[in-house]
Amino acid sequence: MAEKMTVHNPMGFPPKVTQLAMAPRMDSLEGRPIFLVDCRFDDGDVLMKQMQYWFRDNMPTVRTELRRKAGVHKEHDPELFEEIRSSNGAAIFGVGH
Repeated sequence: MAEKMTVHNPMGFPPKVTQLAMAPRMDSLEGRPIFLVDCRFDDGDVLMKQMQYWFRDNMPTVRTELRRKAGVHKEHDPELFEEIRSSNGAAIFGVGH
């Protein structure tokens, strides 16, 4: 006699996602701060440091600033977001491997 087995669907219930529009493209990065933000997810800081080296070597007039987001990668960090917003710069949020 075969055993009875219960199987669960691994898909789960994904959260509702509200799509936001992308920020308008800047004319130039010259003279603007670029925040390289580590989202605290598997070696994101390593990725951001590599990007900082790239900017240093390829766009030396662009100032980069490394930042580490408060909390885990999916949590909001209002202080950091306000700093970036008020700087007239841009941000690149990086997630590691």
